[in-house]
Amino acid sequence: MNFVALKMLIGNRAKYLGIIVGLTFASLLITQQSAIFMGLMTRTFGFLSDTSVPDVWVMDPKVQYIDDLKPLKETESLRIRGIKGVAWAVPLYKGLLKARLPNGAFQTCIVVGLDDETLIGGPPAMLQGKLANLRHSDAIIVDGVAAKGRLANVTRDGKRVPLKIGDTMELNDHRAVVTGICEVSRTFQSQPVIYTTFSRSVAYAPPERKLMSFVMVKAKPGQDLQELCQRIRQTTGLAAYTKNDFKMLTVRYYLKYTGIPINFGITVCLGFIVGIAIAGQTFYNFTLDNLRYFGTLKAMGASSRLLLRMILLQATLVGSIGYGIGVWIASLLGTLSGHTELSFFLPWQLLVFSATAVMLICAISAVVSMRTVLRLEPAIVFQN
Repeated sequence: MNFVALKMLIGNRAKYLGIIVGLTFASLLITQQSAIFMGLMTRTFGFLSDTSVPDVWVMDPKVQYIDDLKPLKETESLRIRGIKGVAWAVPLYKGLLKARLPNGAFQTCIVVGLDDETLIGGPPAMLQGKLANLRHSDAIIVDGVAAKGRLANVTRDGKRVPLKIGDTMELNDHRAVVTGICEVSRTFQSQPVIYTTFSRSVAYAPPERKLMSFVMVKAKPGQDLQELCQRIRQTTGLAAYTKNDFKMLTVRYYLKYTGIPINFGITVCLGFIVGIAIAGQTFYNFTLDNLRYFGTLKAMGASSRLLLRMILLQATLVGSIGYGIGVWIASLLGTLSGHTELSFFLPWQLLVFSATAVMLICAISAVVSMRTVLRLEPAIVFQN
């Protein structure tokens, strides 16, 4: 009977392809939009992913996400070093500063100031030069995407010349020399990232009483991180989070205070509804066109359970094909957008989510068709 069910399905080419097209569109829309949403959420904590060495991040209690910068006193890092369970604690500056390029143009950049002695918190990978070059006079390290894009020198004829080691620019009217090119994760704002030392970043920044953004802490071996965070909070009155907790704090902020989840959620729901409308209606029409065959099988003694299994087999087949094609197209588009501003992240959990959505569309479509088959009388075979 499985062969008969497949023969019935493939025999009507127009409706067979129509169902697959509808499910492919639904699968593509649900997978792609969800992957872009996941990519955006991943970018919100991209800086934390790049800074993998610290176990705990200490900050002002009112900080709500990674870019919500509320400066601390530099002496806080000294207090934290004396807390039980802390192996080391180093300051970190993070702020937005304007860079003046050689052609006179201005560009807002994310400037990260690393501890002068250890340079902990540097970029995850160096493309040119070394991290130790930051100890040179006026040294900065620029991210590779920005070096070829927003920070590139533009000639009079409009040609972009990528930044290279030895080029200079100004940060808040201070001379800065490029001593390295690095690779970093894209940020949510997609602004250029510039690394320098903590003391130099403080000199670049506008004069304020407090300039330290975070204290990065490494726990001693065997120290429970949650206990250490609680100890730091009780001792200093500051907020302390593990890296994963800080990531989730950032994601929750964007989920709660931006319209991103609603916008993408509406698009995903639209894909689901369109999938039901196209696949459901086409599958129902397909069943109506094949009522004679179902009636013949019923007249020959086929049970309702067997007929339902045939419909489920047909729905599962078209669902699997539509899902596979949709995910393949979404993955292809994501790969092609890898070097663009578009964010795209496709974890296995998202594949399970989109597969469940497509199979749910198929189940709804099959249920509508099942009702028609269950009410079918074998006598329909003898009607003209």
